[in-house]
Amino acid sequence: MELTTLFGTLGTLGTLAIALPLTTQAATFTLESPDVGPGAPIANTFVFRGFGCEGDNLSPALAWQNAPAGTRSFALTVYDPDAPTGSGFWHWVVTNLPATTTSLPRGAGSADGSRLPQGTVQFRTDFGTPGYGGPCPPVGHGDHRYIFTIHALKVDRLDVPADATAAMVGFNLHFNTLAKASFTARYGRK
Repeated sequence: MELTTLFGTLGTLGTLAIALPLTTQAATFTLESPDVGPGAPIANTFVFRGFGCEGDNLSPALAWQNAPAGTRSFALTVYDPDAPTGSGFWHWVVTNLPATTTSLPRGAGSADGSRLPQGTVQFRTDFGTPGYGGPCPPVGHGDHRYIFTIHALKVDRLDVPADATAAMVGFNLHFNTLAKASFTARYGRK
């Protein structure tokens, strides 16, 4: 029977339900920012204030979506692999973001954490203090990459001491991450 004949016949019987094969493709876990673009230079608003840098040191707004099933909390890191330290440089380390969190406003990385969800923990960065520390590479060292990463975790909270180093937090993230989403921006000083 041709479809036109079938539809004509069923048209008087009511609604036609057509069974189509369903594909089960998971949505991609993503992280983005209206303030910092992938591959783009980071604006002075988000650059560190100190060590010769004169930025506003505000953390950029961030948003993520499509976390995997089973996500019980999130962690956020910002890392510069190009720092001349032999081990890179941690610019922001945040854990225990509730699973219901899908964004952070601009400036959420202040040292007092007042714009972060209750229970969230910010760890000491390589600047020696908790909270966001923006880019501040050495003059003439070229563009550095700043990798912003959101980690979907299988635990409600990461159980590490409040004075843990970024490396210790990273070790625990490695064993508790279900998925992660990242983008890389850049910044250099001439």
